[in-house]
Amino acid sequence: MASNKFDVEATTLMVEELRGTFNAGKTRSYEWRVAQLKGIIKMMDDREQEIIEALRLDLGKPEFESAVYEIGMLKSSCARALKELKHWMMPEKVKSSIVAFPSSAEIVSEPLGAVLIISAWNYPILLSLDPIVGAVAAGNVAVLKPSEIAPASSSLLAKYVPEYLDSSAIRVVEGGVPETTALLDQKWDKIFYTGNGRVGRIVMAAAVKHLTPVVLELGGKSPVIVDSDVNLKVAVKRIIAGKWGLNNGQACISADYIITTKDFVPKLVDSLKHQLEKFYGINPLESKDLSRIVNSNHFDRLTKLLDEEKVSSKIIHGGQSDRAQLKIAPTILLDVPEDSLIMSEEIFGPLLPILTVDRLEESFDFIRSRSKPLAAYLFTNRKKLKDEFVRTISAGGIAINDIALHLVVPSLPYGGVGESGMGSYHGKFSFDVFSHKKSVLYRSFVADAPARYPPYSQGKLRLLKALVVGSVLAVISALIGLPEHFGSKDKSA
Repeated sequence: MASNKFDVEATTLMVEELRGTFNAGKTRSYEWRVAQLKGIIKMMDDREQEIIEALRLDLGKPEFESAVYEIGMLKSSCARALKELKHWMMPEKVKSSIVAFPSSAEIVSEPLGAVLIISAWNYPILLSLDPIVGAVAAGNVAVLKPSEIAPASSSLLAKYVPEYLDSSAIRVVEGGVPETTALLDQKWDKIFYTGNGRVGRIVMAAAVKHLTPVVLELGGKSPVIVDSDVNLKVAVKRIIAGKWGLNNGQACISADYIITTKDFVPKLVDSLKHQLEKFYGINPLESKDLSRIVNSNHFDRLTKLLDEEKVSSKIIHGGQSDRAQLKIAPTILLDVPEDSLIMSEEIFGPLLPILTVDRLEESFDFIRSRSKPLAAYLFTNRKKLKDEFVRTISAGGIAINDIALHLVVPSLPYGGVGESGMGSYHGKFSFDVFSHKKSVLYRSFVADAPARYPPYSQGKLRLLKALVVGSVLAVISALIGLPEHFGSKDKSA
């Protein structure tokens, strides 16, 4: 839904229309939810070449990455939801308590209502429609606000979402700050934002006015620790795929910096240089397999990181750039100062600093001293090191001996912790994040307990205390008048 005048009044009217659809119960049926999921798959199939072209216009994204990481992953998400949806929608039977005996209990997943999804520019199709998968699977109405920084993809979504999905329940709003501000002024039942921490704080501040719950999928500086005992060739190929093979580093879970030992770093650097040349050629600026930088602002931001006086001399590979084409070559830097700009903010581009330590274990303290990252990676064959990494490093997600691959495992939640975000999705977690888990207790009119009603007495108090604690022996002792301490050590129902 694009409009020349999209202000608070127009937004309010749109939200009222969507709530009317929701309140009519249209989105609650299994059939409606299935139809929307199938509609997304059909849109990906019918419009695949148009989507690939939009991603090329916005980011210079290679067809391979567009087909696999945007279209393919989105279709996989829909297929998973279609396969599991009936099971997800079923009430979950749970045990009741002795205090409510006789009774039965269950947890019912119900849709939240009207949700707002604000998307990011780096994966503008996947990060727009993957949250929609969860929202419609859970039975909500939704507004999608694509990123204006990827205008071709935003325009494509505005054009085709109404054609393939139910426009009485799902709308697309294009635009920039004024449109986003108008949307955030409304009361929503959930806001799902993907992007950076600065805007995440604005979203959260706006949500506070209405006590709206939020999901913030942010980022951070995701570290990669490389041990000397690894299969170096395989490890380096995976590092490259998880850095430059993800939108040329413009991905929130890409490798942000490497830590390895002083003894091992020469071998690691040599292998990285060799594989980068093998993958992207002698002149990577001409490679068709690397995305360009999204716009001139981000190009200037990245070159500023490289041009800092204490950093520019640390470039040991790459560094070439072409502002006219918005291209920056894969660049490796060695032993940059910890207080440099490139180590102070998320890079979100093709630059990769390498830090060195005497002992690899020292890297754990360095990571823990910084904000919690969205992802953390370790390459090693040492079980003790793996166990300590998983136990002591707090991150949104962890992958051992690979980068970013945990993202495609639907049984794992995807989300951040601390400043890298809050809330998670993917697979059933997408359904759950857009659902309210409603507690339901069923009782009959038999076996009513007089002890819960006035007038109160010490005997009633003793019995109810035993029931609330859930001690069978204490209940029996209270009923037959045994001493109060009898059965007090039994805490199980």
